[in-house]
Amino acid sequence: MAETGRPGDRPPEEGSADWDWLYGSGEQAAPRPTAERPGSADFPFEDAPRPTPPPEHTRIMPVQSRELPPGGPSPSGGGVPPRPPATAPEPDLRPRRRRFRFGFLKLLVLAWLVFLLAVPIWAWNAIDKVGFEPSGDRPGSQPGTTYLLVGSDSRAGLSAAERRELGTGNAAGRRTDTIMLLHVGSGPNLLVSIPRDSQVEIPGHGTSKINAAYAWGGPKLLVKTLEQSTGIRIDEYVEIGMGGVVSVVDAVGGIEICPTERMKDPLANLDIKKGCQQADGATALAFARSRHTSGLGDIDRAKHQREVVAAVGKKAASPWSVLNPVRYVSLARAGSDALRIGKGTGPIALAKFGWAMTRVTGSSGMTCGVPIADLSVRWDPERAPELFQHIIEDDTSGIPKRLCTPSGIED
Repeated sequence: MAETGRPGDRPPEEGSADWDWLYGSGEQAAPRPTAERPGSADFPFEDAPRPTPPPEHTRIMPVQSRELPPGGPSPSGGGVPPRPPATAPEPDLRPRRRRFRFGFLKLLVLAWLVFLLAVPIWAWNAIDKVGFEPSGDRPGSQPGTTYLLVGSDSRAGLSAAERRELGTGNAAGRRTDTIMLLHVGSGPNLLVSIPRDSQVEIPGHGTSKINAAYAWGGPKLLVKTLEQSTGIRIDEYVEIGMGGVVSVVDAVGGIEICPTERMKDPLANLDIKKGCQQADGATALAFARSRHTSGLGDIDRAKHQREVVAAVGKKAASPWSVLNPVRYVSLARAGSDALRIGKGTGPIALAKFGWAMTRVTGSSGMTCGVPIADLSVRWDPERAPELFQHIIEDDTSGIPKRLCTPSGIED
């Protein structure tokens, strides 16, 4: 009897079970219809869904262990190289170095500030103090501050060789080659020269040259004479000697002077050409003392003295005077050796004086001679009191040019 089936059914081989649909052979067998092949006792689940077998080429590889023997990788180089043993990271020293440098810089700045403060304190304690305030009636308190600056011709402290070199002679005692009033207030600083041969009334001595007041009664009589003659109250007193001028000029590295003509004065050991030039301490002193090179005598000398004072102040105010420790100490030592100041003058008042001396030229200052009537250095009876009144009222900005001229003579 012929077998019947659907097209595409493969006849089973002889002697083999018809299990290719389950295990597969090289080909994927088509699923058998369950309707024509009912279940039997031998295979009761013929009608259940059959799982798809995996392809024959699928293989599961054994898992290789990555662990290496304690001895490390094999000599042949196989396997994974061992990791280096864990170590603590090296500390970053850069923040510590930065903190060290910053701390050292702060220490250096602090040391510099201490140095800047210690030097003037030491110099202040070395300065001689002298009584200058006279007894009796004095002008009342006035606005601003007026300093009396005196240049003494004392030879004290100079050796015989230094006296010959500087041409100072051997005169004994103290006289005033330089007398100046410096007023500091609300207006421009004002530096006024008073010729030493000015004829004034000296209390207890009659009419005489004003420098005789210092020779007879020292700073107190000179202050009393000036206050009674001008009506200006003297608030502070500063005195410098000849040797002090030399040391201070040398301490600032010399100054520039600008004579308008050649100056040759054997009595002052001076021989300089016309025009601006550098001058050391000895030359600056001779330039400030000479009065035999022109017909104006003391009037020209007072002008030269103001020039030297202004030049020293300008040079001392240079930043290099502070930044250079050698110059800073030298200037402080020279000032302490050269100056005498009034008792009661404090360090702040002296510092204000030093600062004001750097600002007596240009737009911040004025320099002039006391108004005089003629070359006999008699004070002008109208112009001089007018100038004094501007100082008394602290009105330097209102001083007209006719009251403040280099020679004191009205232009």
